[in-house]
Amino acid sequence: MRKATQQQTKEHNRNLVLKIIFENESISRAEIARITSLTRTTVSDIVSDLLADGLVSEVGLGASQGGKSPILISIEEDSRYLIGLNLASQQFSGAVVNLRGKIKKMVTLPVKDRNGDNALDLVFEILDQLLEASFQPLVGIGIGTAGLVNMRDGLVVNAVNLEWRDLPLARLVQDRYHLPVKVLNDSQAAAMGEYIYSQGPTADKNLIVINAHRGIGAGILIHGQLFQGDGGGAGEIGHIVVVPKGGLPCRCGNYGCLETVASSQALIRRVQALADGPSGEASLSEIEQAFSKGDPVVRELVSETGYYLGMAISCLTGALNIEKIILTGEMTVFGRPWLGVIQETVAKNTFPKLAQDIEIEFGKLGGNNVILGASALLANDYALLFNKQISHSLLFS
Repeated sequence: MRKATQQQTKEHNRNLVLKIIFENESISRAEIARITSLTRTTVSDIVSDLLADGLVSEVGLGASQGGKSPILISIEEDSRYLIGLNLASQQFSGAVVNLRGKIKKMVTLPVKDRNGDNALDLVFEILDQLLEASFQPLVGIGIGTAGLVNMRDGLVVNAVNLEWRDLPLARLVQDRYHLPVKVLNDSQAAAMGEYIYSQGPTADKNLIVINAHRGIGAGILIHGQLFQGDGGGAGEIGHIVVVPKGGLPCRCGNYGCLETVASSQALIRRVQALADGPSGEASLSEIEQAFSKGDPVVRELVSETGYYLGMAISCLTGALNIEKIILTGEMTVFGRPWLGVIQETVAKNTFPKLAQDIEIEFGKLGGNNVILGASALLANDYALLFNKQISHSLLFS
């Protein structure tokens, strides 16, 4: 029992030191000791082990505080690799990512009408191509997917567009590639990506990331940790009913959900239904062009999507009192005018004392936030970083 306790303490201290090194571009042993309240000897021993394991490196000298200049430590960013997948749009994409979130190889394939087993085959096809690049050692595979996800079990409970129900995605991928696999909702992955890679060392610990594309979802971070709710469905705002009477049918089975009036698919359907809108099978890019040229009908329809999304954000901020809201997804192509409608709607429909401190802005990672967030979930599981026994010959056995 005593030995286990000592081992747990050692791992806790190691993880604490790693966390501080990850959060800084470079840092001295003395500064790590000051931040963590660990002794300098403990920090020095841990750093020595990390150096021997290749996870960190010495990168130069820091400014002197009166004595010898301290040696600075930094994460060795290419010492481990991760794979992140985004399965939440009309194309599946995946990438090999290093420990600093730099994409080393990207593969994107169209989904078209693939669903069920065909969609799963597409996941395998992307992973096969990524693994051909032979980036080693690989820590694991993180997957952000649309739908309701049981993250603990790696189970896709229900992804309507892909016709996945109770799909044990993590187990299926792990059995094929013999790597650790984590699966989470795409909006939660986007939140992780924005939190870790775009905010810097002064990151807001409480954060809501709204992912507005074909569907709409929210990733909620509280004290820097994903909040998933009791059943893993926290942030499923796309299926909040916002048009209680006369609303359109939603793919979830209800009527008048937020997705039916504020998503890119809803906007495209409305524009296509108008005789004086962009002709034929309108695409989002064509609608954006008409919007940019000042088409009054299109601008009105886009404003309506912003209004409904703003109402949903108002409810979220009223319930959670989280002040930092980040918007991501393809609906952000409508830029500042769309954002302005959302901000105005939130300001008018939120308790004034709460509304005055709310910040709503665009994400900084573009379409890569889901991939980066899914891979970051693995990088934050520090125990995985020390599992280097994966060889390429094992991956397809």
